Amino acid sequence: MSGENQQVDAFRTPDAPPSPAPVPAEPGRPVVRPSRARRLAVPAFYLAGVTAAFAYVGAVDPNEPGHYPVCPLFRLTGVLCPGCGGLRSAHAFAHGDLVTALGANAFAVVGYFVFAGFMALWLVRAFRGGPTPRVVLRPKAWWALGALALVFVIVRNLSFGSALAP
Repeated sequence: MSGENQQVDAFRTPDAPPSPAPVPAEPGRPVVRPSRARRLAVPAFYLAGVTAAFAYVGAVDPNEPGHYPVCPLFRLTGVLCPGCGGLRSAHAFAHGDLVTALGANAFAVVGYFVFAGFMALWLVRAFRGGPTPRVVLRPKAWWALGALALVFVIVRNLSFGSALAP
């Protein structure tokens, strides 16, 4: 380029548009940043919602029939989808039984830990005044994640993968 200063965004992918320039404050007025409580409000709201959902699933046992609907794919075809056993897994996870949770749906347990890590990062950044974390994966990574879910579905529906079935 022509020697002008360029903004570097470490979170921007090469094909993404550049970040908008910050809006300057009016002359004579200080820049007002949101308070720590305001920055923590949104991630705390999400965390409270997920905690309430886990508390409900932990209190209402999905192993007893009649509390939750049956997976429509399983009901129509008998095929276990990647989410089948997720409620039983969440129930066991809420009670601290990691082995039973992994047996019900290992894919979901990995998702719980990924979500917990994301929430921890979001809360720390909000507390410090940093940017909100984003999940930025290249298309190849999304395809790999989809392929992994497909392999999980296929293996858990075959006789030798019965350990992955709920």
